[in-house]
Amino acid sequence: MSAPLASSLDDPERAAGLRRMKRLATSLFLVAAAVFLVCVLLGEETGPWVGYVRATAEASMVGALADWFAVTALFRHPMRIPIPHTAIIPRKKDQIGASLGAFVEENFLTRAVVEDKLATMDVPRRLGDFLAAPGRAERLAADASAALAGLTDLLRDDDVQEAVSGLVDRKLHETPAAPVLARVLELVVDGDRHQEVLSAALRYLARFLEENRIVFRAQLGDASPSWVPDWVDDRVFDRIFAALQGFLEEVGAERDHELRRVYDARLREYVHQLRTDPDTAARVEAFKKELLEHPAVRTWSSSLWTNAKTAFLTAAADPDSRLRARMAGLVHDGARLLQTDPRVRERVQRQSVRVAGYLVERFAGDVAEVVGATVARWDTEETSRRIELQVGRDLQFIRINGTVVGGLAGLVIYTVAQLLG
Repeated sequence: MSAPLASSLDDPERAAGLRRMKRLATSLFLVAAAVFLVCVLLGEETGPWVGYVRATAEASMVGALADWFAVTALFRHPMRIPIPHTAIIPRKKDQIGASLGAFVEENFLTRAVVEDKLATMDVPRRLGDFLAAPGRAERLAADASAALAGLTDLLRDDDVQEAVSGLVDRKLHETPAAPVLARVLELVVDGDRHQEVLSAALRYLARFLEENRIVFRAQLGDASPSWVPDWVDDRVFDRIFAALQGFLEEVGAERDHELRRVYDARLREYVHQLRTDPDTAARVEAFKKELLEHPAVRTWSSSLWTNAKTAFLTAAADPDSRLRARMAGLVHDGARLLQTDPRVRERVQRQSVRVAGYLVERFAGDVAEVVGATVARWDTEETSRRIELQVGRDLQFIRINGTVVGGLAGLVIYTVAQLLG
Protein backbone atom coordinates (compact mmCIF):
# COMPACT_ATOMS: atom_id res chain seq x y z
CA MET A 1 0.00 0.00 0.00
CA SER A 2 1.39 3.38 -1.03
CA ALA A 3 1.88 6.02 1.64
CA PRO A 4 0.86 9.62 0.83
CA LEU A 5 3.50 12.31 0.72
CA ALA A 6 3.23 15.45 2.78
CA SER A 7 0.96 18.02 1.15
CA SER A 8 3.51 20.75 1.96
CA LEU A 9 5.69 19.33 -0.83
CA ASP A 10 3.05 20.25 -3.41
CA ASP A 11 3.79 23.98 -3.55
CA PRO A 12 1.85 25.89 -6.27
CA GLU A 13 4.52 28.59 -6.32
CA ARG A 14 7.23 26.01 -6.98
CA ALA A 15 5.11 24.43 -9.71
CA ALA A 16 4.68 27.81 -11.40
CA GLY A 17 8.43 28.49 -11.16
CA LEU A 18 9.21 25.10 -12.66
CA ARG A 19 6.88 25.75 -15.59
CA ARG A 20 8.51 29.14 -16.25
CA MET A 21 11.98 27.66 -16.28
CA LYS A 22 10.88 24.86 -18.62
CA ARG A 23 9.40 27.41 -21.01
CA LEU A 24 12.59 29.49 -20.85
CA ALA A 25 14.84 26.49 -21.59
CA THR A 26 12.57 25.33 -24.41
CA SER A 27 12.39 28.83 -25.82
CA LEU A 28 16.19 29.03 -26.01
CA PHE A 29 16.21 25.72 -27.86
CA LEU A 30 13.57 27.00 -30.29
CA VAL A 31 15.52 30.22 -30.84
CA ALA A 32 18.65 28.20 -31.62
CA ALA A 33 16.65 25.98 -34.00
CA ALA A 34 15.17 29.02 -35.74
CA VAL A 35 18.60 30.61 -36.16
CA PHE A 36 19.97 27.35 -37.51
CA LEU A 37 17.08 27.08 -40.01
CA VAL A 38 17.58 30.65 -41.18
CA CYS A 39 21.30 30.01 -41.66
CA VAL A 40 20.55 26.88 -43.70
CA LEU A 41 18.16 28.79 -45.91
CA LEU A 42 20.60 31.66 -46.41
CA GLY A 43 23.49 29.40 -47.31
CA GLU A 44 27.15 30.14 -46.90
CA GLU A 45 27.12 32.22 -50.09
CA THR A 46 25.55 35.04 -48.10
CA GLY A 47 28.75 35.60 -46.20
CA PRO A 48 31.36 33.90 -44.02
CA TRP A 49 29.55 34.97 -40.85
CA VAL A 50 26.68 32.57 -41.68
CA GLY A 51 28.95 29.57 -40.99
CA TYR A 52 29.86 30.87 -37.55
CA VAL A 53 26.24 31.57 -36.62
CA ARG A 54 25.09 28.23 -38.00
CA ALA A 55 27.76 26.32 -36.07
CA THR A 56 26.84 28.16 -32.89
CA ALA A 57 23.09 27.48 -33.32
CA GLU A 58 23.70 23.86 -34.26
CA ALA A 59 25.85 23.23 -31.18
CA SER A 60 23.30 25.03 -29.01
CA MET A 61 20.57 22.69 -30.23
CA VAL A 62 22.74 19.64 -29.57
CA GLY A 63 23.63 20.88 -26.08
CA ALA A 64 20.01 21.71 -25.33
CA LEU A 65 18.75 18.34 -26.53
CA ALA A 66 21.47 16.44 -24.68
CA ASP A 67 20.79 18.20 -21.40
CA TRP A 68 17.01 17.92 -21.86
CA PHE A 69 17.50 14.19 -22.27
CA ALA A 70 19.72 14.01 -19.17
CA VAL A 71 17.31 16.01 -16.96
CA THR A 72 14.22 14.22 -18.22
CA ALA A 73 15.84 10.80 -17.81
CA LEU A 74 16.07 11.40 -14.08
CA PHE A 75 12.29 11.46 -13.65
CA ARG A 76 10.75 9.60 -16.63
CA HIS A 77 11.38 7.97 -19.97
CA PRO A 78 12.07 10.71 -22.54
CA MET A 79 9.11 10.89 -24.92
CA ARG A 80 7.74 7.78 -23.09
CA ILE A 81 10.31 5.62 -24.89
CA PRO A 82 11.69 2.95 -22.48
CA ILE A 83 15.31 3.74 -23.22
CA PRO A 84 17.70 1.84 -20.93
CA HIS A 85 19.04 3.73 -17.93
CA THR A 86 16.29 6.35 -17.99
CA ALA A 87 13.51 7.07 -15.46
CA ILE A 88 16.21 6.67 -12.83
CA ILE A 89 14.25 7.94 -9.83
CA PRO A 90 11.13 5.78 -10.45
CA ARG A 91 13.26 2.68 -11.07
CA LYS A 92 15.66 3.28 -8.18
CA LYS A 93 13.20 4.76 -5.68
CA ASP A 94 13.53 1.96 -3.15
CA GLN A 95 17.31 1.90 -3.44
CA ILE A 96 17.42 5.68 -3.08
CA GLY A 97 15.31 5.41 0.08
CA ALA A 98 17.58 2.75 1.56
CA SER A 99 20.67 4.75 0.63
CA LEU A 100 19.16 7.89 2.11
CA GLY A 101 18.42 6.08 5.37
CA ALA A 102 21.96 4.67 5.49
CA PHE A 103 23.39 8.12 4.71
CA VAL A 104 21.42 9.69 7.56
CA GLU A 105 22.45 6.91 9.93
CA GLU A 106 26.15 7.04 9.08
CA ASN A 107 26.58 10.81 8.86
CA PHE A 108 24.00 12.34 11.22
CA LEU A 109 22.77 9.75 13.71
CA THR A 110 26.12 9.02 15.33
CA ARG A 111 27.20 9.52 18.92
CA ALA A 112 30.06 11.81 17.91
CA VAL A 113 27.84 14.12 15.84
CA VAL A 114 25.15 14.31 18.51
CA GLU A 115 27.64 14.87 21.34
CA ASP A 116 29.45 17.60 19.39
CA LYS A 117 26.13 19.35 18.72
CA LEU A 118 24.96 19.10 22.32
CA ALA A 119 28.32 20.39 23.54
CA THR A 120 27.57 23.69 21.82
CA MET A 121 24.05 23.90 23.28
CA ASP A 122 23.02 25.00 26.75
CA VAL A 123 20.47 22.22 27.19
CA PRO A 124 19.49 23.09 30.80
CA ARG A 125 18.94 26.74 29.90
CA ARG A 126 16.76 25.90 26.91
CA LEU A 127 14.78 23.36 28.88
CA GLY A 128 14.40 25.75 31.81
CA ASP A 129 13.23 28.59 29.57
CA PHE A 130 10.76 26.24 27.92
CA LEU A 131 9.31 25.15 31.27
CA ALA A 132 9.29 28.70 32.65
CA ALA A 133 7.21 30.14 29.81
CA PRO A 134 3.96 31.74 31.05
CA GLY A 135 1.22 29.14 31.43
CA ARG A 136 3.55 26.29 30.47
CA ALA A 137 3.52 24.63 33.89
CA GLU A 138 -0.27 24.64 34.05
CA ARG A 139 -0.56 23.18 30.55
CA LEU A 140 1.98 20.47 31.31
CA ALA A 141 0.17 19.65 34.56
CA ALA A 142 -3.10 19.37 32.65
CA ASP A 143 -1.47 17.20 29.97
CA ALA A 144 0.14 14.95 32.57
CA SER A 145 -3.17 14.60 34.42
CA ALA A 146 -4.95 13.71 31.20
CA ALA A 147 -2.26 11.17 30.31
CA LEU A 148 -2.39 9.52 33.73
CA ALA A 149 -6.17 9.48 33.63
CA GLY A 150 -6.02 7.82 30.23
CA LEU A 151 -3.56 5.27 31.60
CA THR A 152 -5.90 4.36 34.45
CA ASP A 153 -8.70 3.85 31.92
CA LEU A 154 -6.55 1.29 30.11
CA LEU A 155 -6.25 -0.80 33.27
CA ARG A 156 -8.92 -3.31 34.19
CA ASP A 157 -10.26 -2.31 37.59
CA ASP A 158 -10.97 -5.90 38.63
CA ASP A 159 -7.43 -7.03 37.89
CA VAL A 160 -5.80 -4.02 39.55
CA GLN A 161 -8.15 -4.22 42.52
CA GLU A 162 -7.32 -7.89 43.03
CA ALA A 163 -3.60 -7.21 42.72
CA VAL A 164 -3.65 -4.28 45.15
CA SER A 165 -5.82 -6.10 47.66
CA GLY A 166 -3.67 -9.22 47.44
CA LEU A 167 -0.47 -7.20 47.86
CA VAL A 168 -1.80 -5.35 50.91
CA ASP A 169 -3.12 -8.53 52.54
CA ARG A 170 0.09 -10.41 51.86
CA LYS A 171 2.28 -7.65 53.22
CA LEU A 172 0.15 -7.25 56.33
CA HIS A 173 0.07 -10.98 57.00
CA GLU A 174 3.78 -11.44 56.35
CA THR A 175 4.88 -8.52 58.54
CA PRO A 176 5.26 -9.57 62.22
CA ALA A 177 3.05 -7.35 64.35
CA ALA A 178 4.97 -7.52 67.64
CA PRO A 179 8.20 -5.80 66.48
CA VAL A 180 6.19 -3.10 64.68
CA LEU A 181 4.02 -2.46 67.73
CA ALA A 182 7.11 -2.46 69.96
CA ARG A 183 8.81 0.11 67.76
CA VAL A 184 5.73 2.33 67.70
CA LEU A 185 5.34 2.19 71.49
CA GLU A 186 9.05 2.77 71.92
CA LEU A 187 8.86 5.94 69.82
CA VAL A 188 5.83 7.04 71.81
CA VAL A 189 7.56 6.44 75.15
CA ASP A 190 10.87 8.02 74.10
CA GLY A 191 9.02 11.12 72.95
CA ASP A 192 6.97 11.19 76.18
CA ARG A 193 3.85 11.01 74.04
CA HIS A 194 2.35 8.29 76.21
CA GLN A 195 2.03 10.77 79.10
CA GLU A 196 0.24 13.19 76.79
CA VAL A 197 -2.11 10.39 75.80
CA LEU A 198 -2.74 9.61 79.47
CA SER A 199 -3.42 13.29 80.24
CA ALA A 200 -5.90 13.48 77.38
CA ALA A 201 -7.56 10.26 78.55
CA LEU A 202 -7.87 11.59 82.10
CA ARG A 203 -9.43 14.84 80.89
CA TYR A 204 -11.84 12.93 78.70
CA LEU A 205 -12.78 10.61 81.58
CA ALA A 206 -13.36 13.54 83.93
CA ARG A 207 -15.57 15.26 81.38
CA PHE A 208 -17.42 12.01 80.70
CA LEU A 209 -18.12 11.52 84.42
CA GLU A 210 -19.33 15.10 84.80
CA GLU A 211 -21.61 14.89 81.78
CA ASN A 212 -23.16 11.65 83.10
CA ARG A 213 -23.31 12.60 86.81
CA ILE A 214 -27.08 12.14 86.99
CA VAL A 215 -26.84 8.69 85.43
CA PHE A 216 -24.26 7.54 87.97
CA ARG A 217 -26.32 9.01 90.82
CA ALA A 218 -29.34 7.08 89.62
CA GLN A 219 -27.30 3.88 89.50
CA LEU A 220 -26.23 4.43 93.13
CA GLY A 221 -29.84 5.04 94.13
CA ASP A 222 -30.93 1.79 92.51
CA ALA A 223 -28.15 -0.13 94.25
CA SER A 224 -28.72 1.44 97.70
CA PRO A 225 -31.10 -0.31 100.17
CA SER A 226 -34.59 1.19 100.23
CA TRP A 227 -34.36 1.98 103.90
CA VAL A 228 -31.35 4.33 103.33
CA PRO A 229 -32.59 7.93 103.04
CA ASP A 230 -31.91 9.79 99.76
CA TRP A 231 -29.95 12.50 101.51
CA VAL A 232 -27.52 9.85 102.75
CA ASP A 233 -27.11 8.53 99.20
CA ASP A 234 -26.54 12.08 97.98
CA ARG A 235 -23.81 12.73 100.50
CA VAL A 236 -22.11 9.40 99.82
CA PHE A 237 -22.27 9.93 96.05
CA ASP A 238 -20.98 13.50 96.30
CA ARG A 239 -18.02 12.41 98.42
CA ILE A 240 -17.14 9.53 96.14
CA PHE A 241 -17.65 11.57 92.97
CA ALA A 242 -15.61 14.49 94.29
CA ALA A 243 -12.81 12.19 95.42
CA LEU A 244 -12.72 10.50 92.01
CA GLN A 245 -12.68 13.81 90.11
CA GLY A 246 -10.01 15.14 92.45
CA PHE A 247 -7.90 12.07 91.89
CA LEU A 248 -8.19 12.43 88.12
CA GLU A 249 -7.28 16.11 88.34
CA GLU A 250 -4.33 15.36 90.61
CA VAL A 251 -2.92 12.71 88.28
CA GLY A 252 -3.46 14.97 85.30
CA ALA A 253 -1.72 17.92 86.94
CA GLU A 254 1.31 16.18 88.49
CA ARG A 255 3.88 14.98 85.95
CA ASP A 256 5.65 12.92 88.65
CA HIS A 257 2.56 11.28 90.09
CA GLU A 258 3.00 7.69 91.22
CA LEU A 259 0.33 6.49 88.82
CA ARG A 260 2.21 8.05 85.93
CA ARG A 261 5.45 6.35 87.01
CA VAL A 262 3.69 2.99 87.26
CA TYR A 263 2.07 3.59 83.86
CA ASP A 264 5.42 4.45 82.30
CA ALA A 265 7.13 1.40 83.84
CA ARG A 266 4.36 -0.97 82.75
CA LEU A 267 4.41 0.37 79.21
CA ARG A 268 8.19 0.00 78.97
CA GLU A 269 7.94 -3.51 80.36
CA TYR A 270 5.32 -4.34 77.75
CA VAL A 271 7.61 -3.06 74.98
CA HIS A 272 10.33 -5.33 76.32
CA GLN A 273 7.93 -8.29 76.36
CA LEU A 274 6.94 -7.63 72.76
CA ARG A 275 10.57 -7.94 71.76
CA THR A 276 11.52 -10.90 73.96
CA ASP A 277 8.47 -12.89 75.05
CA PRO A 278 7.14 -15.35 72.44
CA ASP A 279 3.76 -15.65 74.17
CA THR A 280 3.17 -11.90 74.11
CA ALA A 281 4.22 -11.74 70.45
CA ALA A 282 1.91 -14.68 69.65
CA ARG A 283 -1.07 -12.97 71.28
CA VAL A 284 -0.41 -9.79 69.30
CA GLU A 285 -0.05 -11.80 66.09
CA ALA A 286 -3.32 -13.64 66.76
CA PHE A 287 -5.07 -10.33 67.36
CA LYS A 288 -3.62 -8.97 64.10
CA LYS A 289 -4.88 -11.94 62.10
CA GLU A 290 -8.30 -11.69 63.70
CA LEU A 291 -8.39 -7.99 62.84
CA LEU A 292 -7.33 -8.57 59.24
CA GLU A 293 -10.03 -11.20 58.78
CA HIS A 294 -12.72 -8.86 60.02
CA PRO A 295 -15.30 -8.11 57.28
CA ALA A 296 -14.85 -4.37 57.65
CA VAL A 297 -11.09 -4.66 57.10
CA ARG A 298 -11.59 -6.98 54.13
CA THR A 299 -14.00 -4.50 52.58
CA TRP A 300 -11.54 -1.69 53.13
CA SER A 301 -8.62 -3.53 51.52
CA SER A 302 -10.74 -4.61 48.54
CA SER A 303 -11.79 -1.00 47.86
CA LEU A 304 -8.32 0.57 48.01
CA TRP A 305 -7.84 0.80 44.23
CA THR A 306 -11.36 2.05 43.53
CA ASN A 307 -11.15 4.76 46.18
CA ALA A 308 -7.65 5.81 45.13
CA LYS A 309 -8.59 5.89 41.44
CA THR A 310 -11.75 7.91 42.11
CA ALA A 311 -9.85 10.41 44.23
CA PHE A 312 -7.10 10.73 41.64
CA LEU A 313 -9.44 11.19 38.68
CA THR A 314 -11.42 13.80 40.59
CA ALA A 315 -8.28 15.73 41.47
CA ALA A 316 -6.85 15.37 37.95
CA ALA A 317 -9.99 16.78 36.35
CA ASP A 318 -10.15 19.79 38.68
CA PRO A 319 -7.86 22.66 37.52
CA ASP A 320 -7.90 24.06 41.06
CA SER A 321 -7.08 20.79 42.83
CA ARG A 322 -4.02 20.41 45.03
CA LEU A 323 -2.76 17.67 42.70
CA ARG A 324 -2.72 19.98 39.67
CA ALA A 325 -1.26 22.80 41.75
CA ARG A 326 1.45 20.51 43.07
CA MET A 327 2.35 19.27 39.59
CA ALA A 328 2.55 22.84 38.28
CA GLY A 329 4.69 23.75 41.27
CA LEU A 330 7.08 20.93 40.48
CA VAL A 331 7.42 22.24 36.92
CA HIS A 332 8.14 25.76 38.21
CA ASP A 333 10.71 24.42 40.68
CA GLY A 334 12.36 22.34 37.96
CA ALA A 335 12.55 25.35 35.62
CA ARG A 336 14.13 27.48 38.35
CA LEU A 337 16.73 24.83 39.15
CA LEU A 338 17.58 24.38 35.48
CA GLN A 339 18.10 28.12 35.13
CA THR A 340 20.00 28.89 38.33
CA ASP A 341 21.45 25.84 40.12
CA PRO A 342 24.98 25.10 38.82
CA ARG A 343 25.01 21.51 40.07
CA VAL A 344 21.66 20.67 38.51
CA ARG A 345 22.63 22.38 35.26
CA GLU A 346 25.92 20.48 35.05
CA ARG A 347 24.22 17.16 35.82
CA VAL A 348 21.44 17.72 33.28
CA GLN A 349 23.93 18.76 30.59
CA ARG A 350 26.05 15.68 31.22
CA GLN A 351 23.10 13.32 31.35
CA SER A 352 21.51 14.80 28.24
CA VAL A 353 24.68 14.05 26.26
CA ARG A 354 24.80 10.52 27.65
CA VAL A 355 21.12 9.82 27.01
CA ALA A 356 21.21 11.30 23.51
CA GLY A 357 24.26 9.20 22.65
CA TYR A 358 22.54 6.07 23.93
CA LEU A 359 19.36 6.81 21.99
CA VAL A 360 21.29 7.46 18.80
CA GLU A 361 23.24 4.23 19.09
CA ARG A 362 20.13 2.29 20.04
CA PHE A 363 17.68 3.64 17.48
CA ALA A 364 19.77 4.98 14.57
CA GLY A 365 19.25 1.77 12.63
CA ASP A 366 15.51 1.90 13.29
CA VAL A 367 15.34 5.49 12.01
CA ALA A 368 17.24 4.54 8.86
CA GLU A 369 14.90 1.60 8.37
CA VAL A 370 11.88 3.90 8.78
CA VAL A 371 13.30 6.28 6.15
CA GLY A 372 13.90 3.47 3.68
CA ALA A 373 10.54 1.78 4.33
CA THR A 374 8.67 5.08 4.06
CA VAL A 375 10.26 5.96 0.72
CA ALA A 376 9.55 2.43 -0.52
CA ARG A 377 5.84 2.87 0.26
CA TRP A 378 5.57 6.13 -1.67
CA ASP A 379 3.79 6.06 -5.01
CA THR A 380 6.42 5.92 -7.76
CA GLU A 381 4.98 8.51 -10.13
CA GLU A 382 3.95 10.84 -7.32
CA THR A 383 7.41 10.61 -5.78
CA SER A 384 9.08 11.44 -9.08
CA ARG A 385 6.72 14.38 -9.61
CA ARG A 386 7.29 15.75 -6.13
CA ILE A 387 11.08 15.47 -6.36
CA GLU A 388 11.03 17.17 -9.72
CA LEU A 389 8.90 19.90 -8.21
CA GLN A 390 11.49 20.48 -5.49
CA VAL A 391 14.67 20.45 -7.62
CA GLY A 392 13.40 20.68 -11.22
CA ARG A 393 13.63 24.46 -11.40
CA ASP A 394 17.35 24.31 -10.68
CA LEU A 395 17.78 21.42 -13.07
CA GLN A 396 16.31 23.53 -15.88
CA PHE A 397 19.40 25.72 -15.57
CA ILE A 398 21.33 22.68 -16.82
CA ARG A 399 19.31 22.84 -20.01
CA ILE A 400 19.88 26.59 -20.28
CA ASN A 401 23.60 26.21 -19.58
CA GLY A 402 23.78 23.35 -22.09
CA THR A 403 22.24 25.57 -24.74
CA VAL A 404 24.57 28.49 -24.04
CA VAL A 405 27.74 26.46 -23.38
CA GLY A 406 27.02 24.18 -26.34
CA GLY A 407 26.68 27.19 -28.63
CA LEU A 408 29.92 28.70 -27.38
CA ALA A 409 31.68 25.35 -27.74
CA GLY A 410 30.38 25.01 -31.31
CA LEU A 411 31.52 28.52 -32.12
CA VAL A 412 35.01 27.83 -30.74
CA ILE A 413 35.31 24.51 -32.59
CA TYR A 414 34.13 26.02 -35.89
CA THR A 415 36.48 28.97 -35.45
CA VAL A 416 39.45 26.71 -34.74
CA ALA A 417 38.54 24.57 -37.77
CA GLN A 418 38.40 27.64 -39.97
CA LEU A 419 41.76 28.85 -38.69
CA LEU A 420 43.36 25.47 -39.24
CA GLY A 421 41.78 25.20 -42.69
